[in-house]
Amino acid sequence: MMKTLIKTSSLMLAAVLVMSCAADGTDLLNGKDLTGWTVYGTEKWYVEDGVLVSESGPDGEYGYLGTEKNYKNFELTAKFKQDQDGNSGIFFRSNFEGTKVSGWQVEVAPPGDDTGGVYESYGRGWLIKPDPEKDKNLKFGEWNDIKIRVVDDHVTTWLNGVEMIDYTDEKIGEGEGQLALQIHSGGGLKISWKDIKVKEL
Repeated sequence: MMKTLIKTSSLMLAAVLVMSCAADGTDLLNGKDLTGWTVYGTEKWYVEDGVLVSESGPDGEYGYLGTEKNYKNFELTAKFKQDQDGNSGIFFRSNFEGTKVSGWQVEVAPPGDDTGGVYESYGRGWLIKPDPEKDKNLKFGEWNDIKIRVVDDHVTTWLNGVEMIDYTDEKIGEGEGQLALQIHSGGGLKISWKDIKVKEL
């Protein structure tokens, strides 16, 4: 009887852990290397002490780190820290030709540069910017929490628990493609990332 109870309890605990992981989403970083990702460009992407670091390379051009898998409807959460300058972004439903990317970017930028807004790459440009008053939620040089929810043609972003934008767009609804992190051109940039999780919806 005791062995049966222990076995049953172990199975129940395993089921709870599986359900918990599914509820929280899938880790996109393994804390060791760039498995599951593809580097586009010559900028630096590496894992150090479990943290993903992006730095400007010798060319000082745009660089990207894209998922090998495509994501349509999802909720993504991540932590980022702008160590130097910090102009970056998270692309969704994106496609690459070399370092040319088409798709949509949720901005991650220095103070005053519209973190949480949505920009269409090689298309219409800025689609929506957050209310400037919300920019005070960005903690430059510290860890920030960002959340992005994309369902069909509807995009919502949050920064440190505050909703930044809520936007609907027909063209976004038609999009397909990867998730990707960006490092901006210009040189002298360094951005750190951790706890990147995605839950497919």
